[in-house]
Formats: sequence, structure tokens, C-alpha cells
Amino acid sequence: MNTYSIGIDIGGTNTDIGLVRDDGRVMAKKNLPTNKYYDADIYVADICEQIKLLMQENGIEAIDGVGIAAPVGNYYTGCIENASNLNFKGVIDLVRMVKSYIDVPVVVSNDANAAAYGELVYGGAKGMKHFIMFTLGTGVGSGVVVDGKLVLGKTGGAGELGHAILIPEGRQCGCGNKGCLETYCSATGIRRTALEMMESMPEYDGALRKVDPEELTSKMVGDAAKYGDPLAIKVFEKTGYLLGIAMANAVTFSGPEAIFLFGGPVKAGDVLLEPARKSFEEHLCFIFKDSVQIRVSELSDNDAAILGAAALTKA
Repeated sequence: MNTYSIGIDIGGTNTDIGLVRDDGRVMAKKNLPTNKYYDADIYVADICEQIKLLMQENGIEAIDGVGIAAPVGNYYTGCIENASNLNFKGVIDLVRMVKSYIDVPVVVSNDANAAAYGELVYGGAKGMKHFIMFTLGTGVGSGVVVDGKLVLGKTGGAGELGHAILIPEGRQCGCGNKGCLETYCSATGIRRTALEMMESMPEYDGALRKVDPEELTSKMVGDAAKYGDPLAIKVFEKTGYLLGIAMANAVTFSGPEAIFLFGGPVKAGDVLLEPARKSFEEHLCFIFKDSVQIRVSELSDNDAAILGAAALTKA
């Protein structure tokens, strides 16, 4: 007999709510426009109404729990803590608020930790006890699993490898530091690298030169690289080189079986993965040689966030 849980992915623009079967199938989904809400109480009430609708419409009488992936979500407190990309500010006690409507276990964490646990429960990390997940998007997130459990640390925010300093006094990061991995290997970092390279290579007259700099995206750079654009290839060589160093550094403290990569820039494929794997092997401490796989996430792009959130209920 199948069991079910709810996975909720809270983004700055949209909130996706999914009914997830225990085999990882997303049975149905609802959506709310996060950016239209300025009152957290109304927002949570509407989320819970959508959960009840999902259950009613699919003939589900009971769920195992509700997992919520949220910006600055704290696993220990169950709160969103001063998220900059949400209209409702301050500390929002999601666990207490959701449980006031639906009396089931409720778990909150950040999106990268949710993605890692989703990989463990529903993806390519099934059966693994030690792995790291890097999520490359607007920023770089990460989740670290050791002995089958997420590493959370004292505050619940451990494993923020996107904010490990890769280039001392490098690019300014939104966290306040300079030279974080996120500033180089995120989608926004890739775009910035492309713009910097075009400025330093006035002789370049390829496809990216024809794009308005304000309209340039990392996907455009990735597509150009796939078609052999020399500057785009250089951009991904640099990005892969730096990502490889970051992954090698990460291995030294947790000794994982595998590192999983997820997110838009990863869709560039071998133009990113080949230099990343090469750099990883070059910089990996000898005691870990040939013991760590670099793999692409097996979670579906469309459902990864919901699956990750739902997987938190099994943590």
C-alpha cells in the first residue's frame, strides 16, 4: 500500500506544492504566486488550503507529513529567518503555522539541503551514505550527507559551500565576502565571466557579441559553447576549472562516495563536466584518488524541488 507526503518549494516568485507518492511519483501539483503575498498568515493559510484540495482531488485521506524547502529555512527551528527575497519579513514560524491547520509532522530546510535529501531518497544517491550535492542556479547551494544524514551543524546552516572563498579578494558576493564559489560558478557568475572575457577580447566577433549584454544568460553561453564558440568554451573551461577545485576541497572534509551536480548550468553538459572533472582530479588529495564519482543529478528538473521537499519528511 502506497503512502503519500506533501512537498512544498517556496521561491521568491512562485510556491509549488506537490502530492508525492512514496516511490517518488509526483501525483499532482498546485501553485501559488509567492510575490503576491505580503502577509505570512494569509500565505500559509492558502498553502494549507491547497494541500487539502490536493488530498481531496486525489482521494487521499492521510499523509505522512509536509516537507518545505524555503529560502533561509532552518531545520532546527522550523522557521524562515529573514529571507531577503520574500515580501513578508522577519522570522516566520512555518512549522507552527502549518501544524495549526494540518496536524502532521512538518519539516523545514533550505532548498539545497532538500535537493540533497531528494537525491538520497528518490535519485541517484539511493543506497549511498556519504555524498555532496551542488546546486548551480542564480547562486550555488550545497547539501552534505554523512552517514546517511544531512550535515546541519550548530545553527542548521552547515554545508554552505557556495560561500566558501575560492578566490581571495575576488568578486563581491551578496553574502558580504569576496571571491565566493557562487560568484564564479553560478548562472550569474558564468554570465559575468562571459562579459569580462568579451571585454578583454575585442577581436572576438562570435555569436555572444551579437547579444545585448543586458539580455545575455548563462544558457546562451552554454548553447554557444556546444556549437563550438571559442569564447563560450573558454568561459566554461574557467568555470569547470574553479568548480573542480571547489569539489576537491569539499572532499577533504567529508570523504564522499559521489558528488552530484544539479541546476541550469549543468545542462551545458560536457563543456562544463569535462573541465570540472579534469580539474577535480588534478586538485584532489591523493588519499581520495579514484574513490569519488562526479555525477549529474537524476532528479527530474520539473519535480526536483518538490521531491526534495517531500524527502525531508523521511529525514
